[in-house]
Amino acid sequence: QVQLVESGGGLLQAGGSLRLSCAISGRTFGIYSMGWFRQGPGKEREFVARINWIASMTYYADSVKGRFTISLDNARNTLYLQMNSLKPEDTAVYYCAAGRSSNNPSAYDYWGQGTQVTVSS
Repeated sequence: QVQLVESGGGLLQAGGSLRLSCAISGRTFGIYSMGWFRQGPGKEREFVARINWIASMTYYADSVKGRFTISLDNARNTLYLQMNSLKPEDTAVYYCAAGRSSNNPSAYDYWGQGTQVTVSS
C-alpha cells in the first residue's frame, strides 16, 4: 500500500505561482510513475504532469507546458508541482497519484485526497 497526502493548495490571482507537495509513504516498490491530475468543476479528471520514478523523465499536458514543473525528491519521498503564470482555467482539485507510466488516470492505483487550487481573474 502507498499513502499520498497533498498540500499547498489555495486561492490566488491570475499570474501568481503556487507549489503543491505530495508526501509519499508506504511500500513504493513497483511504482513506475508519479503523476499530478486535476478535476475542475463539472469536468472529468485530466492529466497534468508525470515523472518516472527511476529515470525522472517528465511529461506534461499541452495546457500546462512551460508553466508547470513536476519534480520528485526521492530522498524525502515528496512529489512537487511548481505552478507559475496561473490562469483561471487552472482552477481545480489537484491530485497526486502513483502507478504505471501513463497519462491515463486508470493506470494509477494510488491517489491522494486532493488539494483545491482556485485562481481568480
